[in-house]
Amino acid sequence: MVLGSRDADRAAEVAAEVRAGAAGRAETVTGSTNDVVAAADLVILATPWESALATVTALRAELADKIVVSMVNALTKNGREMLGMYTPRGSVAAMVQAVLPASTVAASFHHLPAGKMEDLNSGLEADVLVCCDDRSATDVVIGLLEPIEGLRGLDAGSLSQAAAIEAFTAVAITLNIRYKTHSTIKMAGL
Repeated sequence: MVLGSRDADRAAEVAAEVRAGAAGRAETVTGSTNDVVAAADLVILATPWESALATVTALRAELADKIVVSMVNALTKNGREMLGMYTPRGSVAAMVQAVLPASTVAASFHHLPAGKMEDLNSGLEADVLVCCDDRSATDVVIGLLEPIEGLRGLDAGSLSQAAAIEAFTAVAITLNIRYKTHSTIKMAGL
C-alpha cells in the first residue's frame, strides 16, 4: 500500500506513523507522491473535501480506467455539531465522478471513525457501505474489506446513494462528539 501526498517526505512520515502504530500489520505501507499512487489499479481518495477535486483533476489521465474510491465528506463544524454541506452534484463522490469520466468512482468508508481507522489494532467493528454504478467495482471494494476482521462491506446501491451517506456522516460524527466515543454503524437483519 502506498500513501500519497503532494509532498513525498510528508507521505513517508505518515506511512512511518502507520507502520509504527500497526504492530506488524502494515509493514508494507510506504509513502510517495500522488502521481505515483495514481499508477495503482485502485486509488482511495482521502483528502479534505476542499482539495478533493483539485487533487483528482491533476491526475485525471493517470486515473483513467481505474477504480477511485471517494471517502471524502463535505462537512463543516458548527459549535459542537457537524453539518453536511450540499455540493452541486449532491455528493463529493458524484463531483469526483464528473471530474473523472474515464474512471469508475465508488463511495465508501465515509462513516468510519477516523481515529479507529488509523489504529489497525483498534478492533473496529462496522458495516461499510459501498455505492457505485458498476457492480464489479462494488465487488472489488467489498473484497478489500473481507480480510479485515470486524468490517463487513455492503452494496448500498448506485453512486447517487452517496449523497445520503455523506450527509449522515455529519450525524455520526456529532453523536461521537456528544457521547465522547467512536461509534460505528451496523445494519441488523442482513
